[in-house]
Amino acid sequence: MSLIALGVTGGIGAYKAVEIARRLQKQGHDVVAVMTDAAQRFVTPLTFEAITRRQVVTDLWTPGTNADIEHIALASQIDLLLVAPCTANTLGKFAHGLADDFLSSLYLATTAPVVLAPAMNTNMFAHPAVAANLQALQARGVRIVEPGSGYLACGWIGKGRLAEPEDVVAFVQQVLAPAPSALRGRTVLVTAGPTYENIDPVRYIGNRSSGRMGFALAAEAARRGARVTLVAGPTTVAPPAGADVVRVRSASDMHAAVMARAAEHDVVIMAAAVADYTLDQAPQKIAKSEGPLVLTLSRTRDILADVGALPSRADGRPVLVGFAAETHDVVAHAREKLARKRADLIVANDVARADAGFEVETNAVTLVSADTAEEVGLQSKEGVAARILDRVEPLLSKWPAPAPAR
Repeated sequence: MSLIALGVTGGIGAYKAVEIARRLQKQGHDVVAVMTDAAQRFVTPLTFEAITRRQVVTDLWTPGTNADIEHIALASQIDLLLVAPCTANTLGKFAHGLADDFLSSLYLATTAPVVLAPAMNTNMFAHPAVAANLQALQARGVRIVEPGSGYLACGWIGKGRLAEPEDVVAFVQQVLAPAPSALRGRTVLVTAGPTYENIDPVRYIGNRSSGRMGFALAAEAARRGARVTLVAGPTTVAPPAGADVVRVRSASDMHAAVMARAAEHDVVIMAAAVADYTLDQAPQKIAKSEGPLVLTLSRTRDILADVGALPSRADGRPVLVGFAAETHDVVAHAREKLARKRADLIVANDVARADAGFEVETNAVTLVSADTAEEVGLQSKEGVAARILDRVEPLLSKWPAPAPAR
């Protein structure tokens, strides 16, 4: 089957890595263990050697290994790198490109899929630095097995325990052999982020969208085998791997980019927070005065409505998904928008919530179609993206699947 490098780092969950190795072997995979110095304080290399029947890699400087530059040789041989448990320290190394041991060097050298199963104290997992590192890694295409919640070795109760071995192995199996998806071979266009409407060469009107929800949708569509075009407004978040990124700034820029491409796609998902109003940019910086400043705003083109009015939409192509960011009467506004914009699905979210919507890692939405309103509870934006695409896939059934590539 596959050759999997199992990275084991220094956490109490290291004992579970032995069971993970055994279960991977039961699935027919070949496993080579790579242990950090700290991991060897919890489990001995001899244990993994007995389980995997392979020499365990413990040191970048083992005599003789440099003859083949072993971390480079292994990096080109493996089909997947799994790190379980993955400590906060290792997450930080990977996120910032540090390579001071065999495992971190292997991560930088391999082009194989990477799966990380974090495990740490609850407060460590919730720390902004760890969250930023996870976000950076996910943006590069690294898959994360969410840690479990419960009683931790430190005596605390909360999120941070290593996922159970059967869940880690099932996740790896999905990465190596993803389930058939109606999106495989399809073309998907996703918009993400804000738009900026220039007031003068210095100032602009914008909004608080980070682009994370749209980026999560693009990443999930690519994972399911779609060819993804991502039209992104100004963001500080790194776009996901596997998408053709088109950068725009203003609402008119985004309108032009989407309308030039929409009819060629099977699915269009409008997750961007596009400005409803714009203005004519002043040629020079507007000088400050004692009185009020009056700006005259004009309506921007409605991208979602214009895609909904494409001639091909009479036959349901592209499948059209819009977003409705509301602060009250969320579902009612979404239903009205669904009909008015001639969309197939509206993703409605209450952006008045502090834990959902703009500038946070989580979201809670309601998926509104002509006959249903499905609530999706608070979870990661990656999880919400998966639920949205689960609803999109059946809508593709009327269109023949693309022929497999030869």
